[in-house]
Amino acid sequence: MNTPSHHDTLEIRDPARREVELMAALPGQVAAARRVPALAEVLDGVDPASVTTRQALARLPVTRKSELLARQQRERAADPFGGYSAIGWRRLRGLSGARRVFQSPGPIYEPEGTRADYWRMGRALFAAGFRSGDLIHNSFSYHLTPAGSMMETGALAVGCTVFPGGVGNTELQLQAMADLRPDGYAGTPSFLRILVEKALEAGTPQLSLTKALVSGEAFPAALRDWLAGRGIAAYQCYATADVGLIAYETAAREGLVLDEGVIVEIVRPGTGDPVPDGEVGEVVVTVLHPDYPLLRFGTGDLSAILPGACPTGRTNARIRGWLGRADQTAKVRGMFVHPSQVAEVVRRHPEVARARLVVDGEMANDRMMLHAEAASAPAGLADALAQSLREVTKLRGEVALVAVGSLPNDGKVIEDRRPVG
Repeated sequence: MNTPSHHDTLEIRDPARREVELMAALPGQVAAARRVPALAEVLDGVDPASVTTRQALARLPVTRKSELLARQQRERAADPFGGYSAIGWRRLRGLSGARRVFQSPGPIYEPEGTRADYWRMGRALFAAGFRSGDLIHNSFSYHLTPAGSMMETGALAVGCTVFPGGVGNTELQLQAMADLRPDGYAGTPSFLRILVEKALEAGTPQLSLTKALVSGEAFPAALRDWLAGRGIAAYQCYATADVGLIAYETAAREGLVLDEGVIVEIVRPGTGDPVPDGEVGEVVVTVLHPDYPLLRFGTGDLSAILPGACPTGRTNARIRGWLGRADQTAKVRGMFVHPSQVAEVVRRHPEVARARLVVDGEMANDRMMLHAEAASAPAGLADALAQSLREVTKLRGEVALVAVGSLPNDGKVIEDRRPVG
């Protein structure tokens, strides 16, 4: 019997067909978003039928986690979801359809609907080698946060059996592994290493694990190779409690392939403006289902689109993985300076392609230098930029005009070089 090499045919669609189908789904998603109170406000005047291209999508506002949290806190007594969810239970605007409710740090509350593989994690598990009939030892948390349920519902969709190990209780989890001999592991990479090390220290026969899907923290190549040396092929995925699976690693080990149920944009930090492929920016996600219809959700994470297609035959775009955080707010002389302010300075001067604000010096002697890329610099541009910088930030700063392409491609809009401590 042939073993399928892909989770479904969506993964190997012609890229042009995928783009047509994703854009065709956008109007329905915008219409769904307009039916929830929080997004109805920000989409006031937007005709869903007009949002059929990435350019039209890019004109919609980005929803920030901070905005979501603030609204949830403000409306918690009436609606813990802050008006962002289309599902819930009877007390919430007469809604139904929420199977579980989770709490993430903030606290932020997220709904889980009844749809099979609600978080779409089955695709990442399949790419990591899990197949129907496997037993998965799931060491993600089963309380408060959704990680445990995200992996479990994905595993069930693939046809796996799940042992809900949860976090902690290392000795008991090792005992369960020795007794049940699971095929694979789901959890954080650091806890997997702890389990393997504890088993080796205890002289336990080699763990039965041969594969793993890890997430929730950095997964350096050194740890990946360490696990491989002990017979465990571990792969990573990128997901959040707000939007579920975003991208996943494949056997090619070349970046992370985007999930089929999302539209991902990479935007310049502090703005909602998409950047060219290859440039580092913030990951912004639109999820194509109506239950929790977040449009252009800003993850706060930095990444970049990789060129070309995955060697495994999956045809969706790939990202480089997690490259840092997009929130680069710095406090200068008692004033907060935000990436959005740097973006506003750039908007005022069309001659400028990109800019980076470098902050250095020491306490009570902070200095700001705006490095601005300009192909052709008319007379007085540096002075005009300095004036705009002062108007926007209320702080004085110097300006250095640099050649186009000379600033590092790392997504940084504000670089704080001041010593820590």
